Amino acid sequence: QVQLVETGGGLVQAGGSLRLSCAASGIVFVLNDMAWYRQSPGNQRELVARITARRSTNYKDAVEGRFTISRDNEKKIVYLQMDSLKPEDTGVYICYAERRGVRHWGQGTQVTVSS
Repeated sequence: QVQLVETGGGLVQAGGSLRLSCAASGIVFVLNDMAWYRQSPGNQRELVARITARRSTNYKDAVEGRFTISRDNEKKIVYLQMDSLKPEDTGVYICYAERRGVRHWGQGTQVTVSS
């Protein structure tokens, strides 16, 4: 059974930082591309950051330079370090795994940034 369990969300003031973690089980983690998506009210789910199995990364333009995605293949965890947070970063952050078209989603963790 595949599980992606996100932790680390919470309430933070603008300018603050949070680090999200996603612990994976039931997949061959090292072979999966991993990503963080964000779902906010009234908006479609959007890609925030992605890291491939070969550790190539890409980011949504609005978070470039403020967010950093990384992975620990031994622990089977993908992280999202979020700095200089803004109110528009508010949303549910959802972990995603993909390999050869097979996709898995976590339940998400809420991030709220107050102004």
